[in-house]
Formats: sequence, C-alpha cells, structure tokens
Amino acid sequence: MASSSIIELWAGSGLDEVQTVIRNVYKQVLGNPHVMDSERLVTAESQLCDRSISVREFVRSVAKSDFYRSRYFESCAPYRFVELNFLHLLGRAPQDQREVSEHIVRCVAEGYEAEIDSYIDSDEYQAAFGENVVPYSRGKSSEANAKQVGYNRIFAIDRGPAQIDSAVQASQLVYAVATNSATEIKPSTATVIGSGTEKRFKILVAGSKFDSPRRVSATEYIVSASKMTPQIQRINRTSGKIISITEIA
Repeated sequence: MASSSIIELWAGSGLDEVQTVIRNVYKQVLGNPHVMDSERLVTAESQLCDRSISVREFVRSVAKSDFYRSRYFESCAPYRFVELNFLHLLGRAPQDQREVSEHIVRCVAEGYEAEIDSYIDSDEYQAAFGENVVPYSRGKSSEANAKQVGYNRIFAIDRGPAQIDSAVQASQLVYAVATNSATEIKPSTATVIGSGTEKRFKILVAGSKFDSPRRVSATEYIVSASKMTPQIQRINRTSGKIISITEIA
C-alpha cells in the first residue's frame, strides 16, 4: 500500500491489503453504498486476488456491473450519469459543456459500455491512477482542474462520506456547466435547475427521411433541463444520432 490517501496494490501486497483495495474500489466507484454479499463481483475479486487482472480492470468490472448500471445509468438523468462517471472514475467534476456533451453523445451513439471505457481507457486515467492505484477524489488538486470553477464543482457532487450518490438522481451541475459559471457551495439538492430560472438546451440530431430518394437531414430540438432525459430517450428510440447538445439563452 501507499499512503492513507492513495491506495495502491503492489506485487508483494498480502490478502488483507487486496481486501482493502477491493473495499475502496467499491466505495469510490459505486458512490459510497452498502454492498451486500450477493452483489459483490466474486469472479473479478478472485482474479484480482490472484493478480490475473489489475486494479484498473477491476474498476472496469465494477463500473460495468449491474449494480452500477441500475443505479446510475437506468435510474439517473443523463447529466447526472455523466457527472458521476467523472467523479467515480476520474475523481473530478466535468470542466465544461463540451466535455459533458461529448460523453452524452457517446453514450447514446455507442452505448453504456463504450461510455464507461472512455474514462478508464483515457490518458487522464492512466496518468492519475495507472494500473494499480484505486481511483480517488482529485477535485481539490490543481492537476485535476484546468479551470478554477472545478474546485467548487467537486463540492456540489462530492458531499463526503455522509451521502450515497445514488440517493440523488438529478444533475447538480447542469446549470453551472452549461453557463460556465461558478457553483455555489450549498447543501445538496435533487433539483436540476440550480437557479431561479430553468435553462434550455438545443439538441442537434441527424436522422433519415424515409422518402424517395432517401435523404439525411438534421433536426433541432429545444428542451428545458428537466425534459432532457425523456427527449434523449425518444431520439434514441427512433434511431436518431445526437450530434451536439448546447445551452441556449
């Protein structure tokens, strides 16, 4: 092991240290939940114990588990899913609207597993955690925050050991990220509004026109933050491809 704040699995680590790694991966990646024995990834744990997989691959298994998928992908708004992926897998808050939109578009176009892989296979993950460091909250460090606003945003989504992340299903950053504004540090709330006025977003979608000859067109949808989830679901059901999501005045 390394220090108390950075937990790393070494070649000579014993079984007790491996179990510490496993507990801390569950806590970080799953958002501080209580994990019952029936929900543990027994096969992946065994592979980590005998070193046939790295901590990084164990993190991937946990993030792709039914536990994670049901609580954060299927139950949360898309913005909340993405902001928690940043927190759980990279240990920081998203920096801007471009980052968030890129991941939402990927999730819709390529699917859940591709979205998870995009964090774990990133250069940022490798530089921060490598193969055998357990991901941890980096949001208070300068290396994880290219922009000053990142410091405040981490407090909006990381409320410490008293909060289970799955208890909040709506985005805590949709307003601040869309407007590139500072985030007020205040008690956690389940609202997606973030201020007195709900923001609107433009979703640009590429789709096919079923006429003769068949042609491809682009369609714009203007939706409020609270209507984002059902609109994305409708687009996905009709096989449309989301090109971009941008905040409008």
